[in-house]
Amino acid sequence: MILAGICFVLSGMAQTDSTAKESDTIRVGDILIIKKKKDGTHDDDVRVEHEKSYKPKNITTNWGIVDLGISQFQDNTAYPASIAQGYLPAGANDDWFDLRDGKSINVNIWFFMQRVNLVQHIVNLKYGLGLELNNYRYYENIKYQKTATPLVIMDTVNYSKNKLAADYLTIPMMLNFNFTPDRRHGFGLSIGASAGYLYSSRQKTISDEFGKKKDKEDFELRKWKISYIGELSLGVFKLYGSYATQSMFEKGLDHTPYTVGIRLSN
Repeated sequence: MILAGICFVLSGMAQTDSTAKESDTIRVGDILIIKKKKDGTHDDDVRVEHEKSYKPKNITTNWGIVDLGISQFQDNTAYPASIAQGYLPAGANDDWFDLRDGKSINVNIWFFMQRVNLVQHIVNLKYGLGLELNNYRYYENIKYQKTATPLVIMDTVNYSKNKLAADYLTIPMMLNFNFTPDRRHGFGLSIGASAGYLYSSRQKTISDEFGKKKDKEDFELRKWKISYIGELSLGVFKLYGSYATQSMFEKGLDHTPYTVGIRLSN
């Protein structure tokens, strides 16, 4: 009898709750499925609605963006002239600076990127602040010299790893075109320029003779790097690229760096 009484009470509470609860909502993507019971019947009324469109803000901020890509350069060096001027040793050529495929990488860490609405959220101004980290892995056993000339020599030591690293504190500035402003993950592109300051550079080598060795020096690298930059947004998938306006070296070598890769951001 006690058990029957408990069941009776619980049944009454369940009926009360079901009548008090007017609707159940299920979200599938941007579609809402609303299930509503009619008063006094057992029939269900099902209604399907599209969720309201995403409304962008006039100013949006993204934190902690990461780029993963490759670092390359276009070699426009006039080797005979650089050899004659003493910047390069006799016999130097573009083969000395061949990069290992898939080993020369670019990693960018953007502290933030901010987008400001200019024209109906379709045309926007986009800017930020971050670090550009570039590694150039060489096939040959070239060695950059700290103070002496020539700038680089072919070493007699066999390196199992030989890379030049150049890191910049960078400010990008772009004009953003968002073709689907009513979507959180839209389709569009950004074009502009960036200014980067060289805050760290080094050559890291590994050999049987000397083990791991790291030489920190500017190696005649320019302190400032100005680049053309771009970004392509395909929903949640984003691509980026950059191409410098001039050589990353002040003299001796005419190596114009460029990068391309994927951008990981919300």
